[in-house]
Amino acid sequence: MKVKKAVIPAAGYGTRFLPVTKAIPKEMLPIVDTPTIEYIVREALESGIKDILIIVSSNKNAIVDHFDRNFELEHMLKEKNKLDELEKITSVTNECNIFFVRQKEQLGLGHAVLCAKEFVGNEPFALLLGDDLYVGEEKPALKQLLEAYDKVETSVVGTLYVDDWDVSKYGICSLKDFRRLPLLELDSLIEKPALEDAPSNLAIGGRYILTPKIFELLETQKRGAGNEIQLTDSINRLLEYEKVYSYEISGRRYDIGSVYGFVDATLDFALKREDIRDRISDLIYKKRG
Repeated sequence: MKVKKAVIPAAGYGTRFLPVTKAIPKEMLPIVDTPTIEYIVREALESGIKDILIIVSSNKNAIVDHFDRNFELEHMLKEKNKLDELEKITSVTNECNIFFVRQKEQLGLGHAVLCAKEFVGNEPFALLLGDDLYVGEEKPALKQLLEAYDKVETSVVGTLYVDDWDVSKYGICSLKDFRRLPLLELDSLIEKPALEDAPSNLAIGGRYILTPKIFELLETQKRGAGNEIQLTDSINRLLEYEKVYSYEISGRRYDIGSVYGFVDATLDFALKREDIRDRISDLIYKKRG
């Protein structure tokens, strides 16, 4: 069965970006002039998925408003013949169907995913976490996972290689063997192990293709780390019913959940913009001097 739907959890508090996230969702913080969550939505679109569910909380109305139509603004832009600006604010909403559901309690990523059960139904689906922004080398990160899923027709976890000092920050993959890189069969996932306990340096990278069996497991999942319902725990249980694979994503990944990663992405994206690249380069040079 083809993957036709994507889910983007965006209900977290964003405490690492306080005080700005007291009033503004971290997903709406702009990388240059585009909210971070729009890059995630565009990745799904560029991968061929047009039905997208964003999971929000009660203080995330700005996300809903961003993907809604603003007819007054559109009319003004048309009247002033600002067609490039009009294209910027309408292209995403014209190309896909975006739905929203509220996560009423912050009970972890697993609970957020469970909120998508009615939207997904009995189909495989893509899961994209907003803290991880990818620039694929040849194709979007999600597109790579979709192609891997087409080969194995079971759940696939997107992964990336991390250095030893970062192992304890991630869910780490234990693998059956390393003979079929980049698509490898999982033995288990270990959440944030110490380096000496880590079975590999392949970390979960915020992109998944999951079968609907995951919802049944999340509904009965006991709370784990942080007294939250952990998606990793349910994926480990999923391994009792079906094979799960890891796929090492090819491309540059930015950890948008950290201030350093956010600034890193902002500078890189600005330096790729022809309209501001030279001035940004000059600015960086002056600051270093």
